[in-house]
Amino acid sequence: MRNIPVLVPLGRSKRDEGPAPPAPSRVLWLSCVAHALHDGYTDMIYVLLPVWQADFGLSYGALAMLRGIYAGTMACLQLPAGRVADRLGSRATLALGTLLAALGYALAGLLGSLLGLCVALALSGSGSSTQHPLASGAVSRVYGRNARGPLSIYNFSGDLGKAALPAALSLLVTFMPWRHALWVLAALGCMVAAAIALFLPSVPRKAPAREQQPMVSQRTTGAGFRLLLAVGILDTGVRMGLLTFLPFLMIQKGASSPMVGTALALVFLGGAAGKFACGWLGARMGVTGTVLTTEGATALLIIAVTFTPLLLTMVLLPLLGLMLNGTSSVLYGTVPELAPAEGTERAFALFYTGTIGAGAIAPVIYGFLGDHIGVPGATVVAALTAMAIFPLAVALRAHLPASERPQQ
Repeated sequence: MRNIPVLVPLGRSKRDEGPAPPAPSRVLWLSCVAHALHDGYTDMIYVLLPVWQADFGLSYGALAMLRGIYAGTMACLQLPAGRVADRLGSRATLALGTLLAALGYALAGLLGSLLGLCVALALSGSGSSTQHPLASGAVSRVYGRNARGPLSIYNFSGDLGKAALPAALSLLVTFMPWRHALWVLAALGCMVAAAIALFLPSVPRKAPAREQQPMVSQRTTGAGFRLLLAVGILDTGVRMGLLTFLPFLMIQKGASSPMVGTALALVFLGGAAGKFACGWLGARMGVTGTVLTTEGATALLIIAVTFTPLLLTMVLLPLLGLMLNGTSSVLYGTVPELAPAEGTERAFALFYTGTIGAGAIAPVIYGFLGDHIGVPGATVVAALTAMAIFPLAVALRAHLPASERPQQ
């Protein structure tokens, strides 16, 4: 029998094919698991603040500084995490960061002093610095120009973690010491780190040129990205300011410790729904219209939950969470559109550095405001900050690609 030659497209041979591309779905789902864990770790602190106040006799400002230590180290190490990943690879860096975040919380439960708690929070925050730029960058690269939908799922998973882990912690501390509860959740983090190390596919650090987003001018991209970052910083400040005081606001209304955990879970579950609702809203109203709607509603709802009785406050919290977190979903999805060519991961790192840095600084500012004008006054300031986003959102519209404009 004659040998039939195998036809190979011109300019390409089996030798040129290289390794098979990573499975996008596995990258997405493991990135979602990492996001849920790390965001849950970040927001467990809100449940712990009243506990630490009772244990260590701290003021609101000092409590906010504890929150700031975690968020500050996480923010400052976003860009260095990318450089570490250049050497070790995204998978190894993300797995080691997850393990470090878990060990930080285990150490927080082991050490008995305030200084030890600060060191443990800094250690855990350092580990969490790897997650946002590496996981979101991996999802963006593996899906290319179709990444907006997967990034929405990725962002949604973070809110699931924010809802689940603080609620689990508030339940655990009802029948065991808070230190033991932290060890349980630290063990969960170790298991997630092992899953990432074993099963996360290796994603190339640079996407192929054909998968890059449509180009816009460098000048427009730079100015638009700076405005987007400014909106993200203020939006994070509003969210962190409210969440810092929400447990104390609920306690002043007569809520028990489990009810405080439930209140936070309601906010975060509403935020998870906001990821989907604001994705739908953004397709019809555009980024600017969505931001104006969510920030205006956030300001009104913050005022409402500050001055309404406990039962009505609990009813309003899911809606507040929907508006409070909905803005961030639209902003994160717009980062690849305004990122410079071949700079998506760095743009994510810069964006997360700014927003998480705001998350570190804002609670300290609001904490000192709370010491001087009280919890209700500080939450009103958070509402006013939401209104300050309006002119920035209007200015951003001119810099958005056509795909980010509302549908006609």
